[in-house]
Amino acid sequence: MTLGELVEELGGRLAQGSSETILVGVASSAAADGLDLVFAEDEASAAQALAGSAAAVVLKAGCVESYAKNPNISVVETGQPRLWFARAAQLLKRTVAGTGVHSSAVIGALVEFGEGITIGAGAVVGECTSIGDGTRIEAGAAIGPYVQIGENCHIYPNVTLYRGTTLGNRVVIHAGAVLGADGFGYVRDSATGAYTQFPQQGTLVIEDDVEIGANSTIDRGALKQTIIRRGTKIDNLVHIGHNCDIGEDVIIVSGTGISGSCTVGNGAVIAGQVGIGDHAHVGPGVILGGQAGVLSGKTVTNEGLKVKPGTVLWGTPARPLMQVLRELAVLGRLAKKRGTEGRD
Repeated sequence: MTLGELVEELGGRLAQGSSETILVGVASSAAADGLDLVFAEDEASAAQALAGSAAAVVLKAGCVESYAKNPNISVVETGQPRLWFARAAQLLKRTVAGTGVHSSAVIGALVEFGEGITIGAGAVVGECTSIGDGTRIEAGAAIGPYVQIGENCHIYPNVTLYRGTTLGNRVVIHAGAVLGADGFGYVRDSATGAYTQFPQQGTLVIEDDVEIGANSTIDRGALKQTIIRRGTKIDNLVHIGHNCDIGEDVIIVSGTGISGSCTVGNGAVIAGQVGIGDHAHVGPGVILGGQAGVLSGKTVTNEGLKVKPGTVLWGTPARPLMQVLRELAVLGRLAKKRGTEGRD
């Protein structure tokens, strides 16, 4: 792909060099060769990039006074060089040609395959399933019946998709993830104490451009659907319970557990080991810091807490980080005072 094609697709200004510069990949400044793109965000990294062997560098205007030290390197200026670089990496990513269905795969009846698909060794695809163009299903994956998988998805080894799960386009599911299992819902007999499972017969819908990390689990709905909306990124070892509605472009970090029937608004960030009780609502743009807790049935929004968007909430129950730090400081002074009085 040429640098000019990238600029046409992603924007930015070609400040030095040729639009005909050929690029085949991305790299760090130290590892780049004459066919790679690198990026820089400050003066130091820009100087390093311009001194290297890369074919082109994307950086922020004003990082360096002059590009004359290396007139052979092409330079693109843009306001967000890291983002430009990441998007360029996606466009430059080498497409692996589909290899078809492996001889050891088990394919059910009435399965619909798109063009250029790959089904790896030992994979199982249930009946009446649909798999879109360019999708890769790797070794040992188990795809249940009546599953719908969109185009250009990548399902890594040993992923399990339960019956009726739906994936949009360009969805990435990493190894060991389990999607569409029964939710944890039971009804207790007050007379005997025995538990009977509440029906878990809903569906799971994963929209376009979602990525789900290794060994994460997302339950199907009980009587309706669980939905993960467009662009959300879920880390390894995350659990999302039944009937949840996770908004667009949400970040959920490793170790988080979200109980059933919760909603998370667009653009929220949920850090590691956060716990969210059932029927809770996390509003758009909320940031929950590591190990924060949201109690069952509670609503956490920036507006309700009268804090600016982007404020980090922390602790249990989750509240603004500065408030938590003030509370801890007061408790520390009280403990110190009590200890001093005790010695008297």
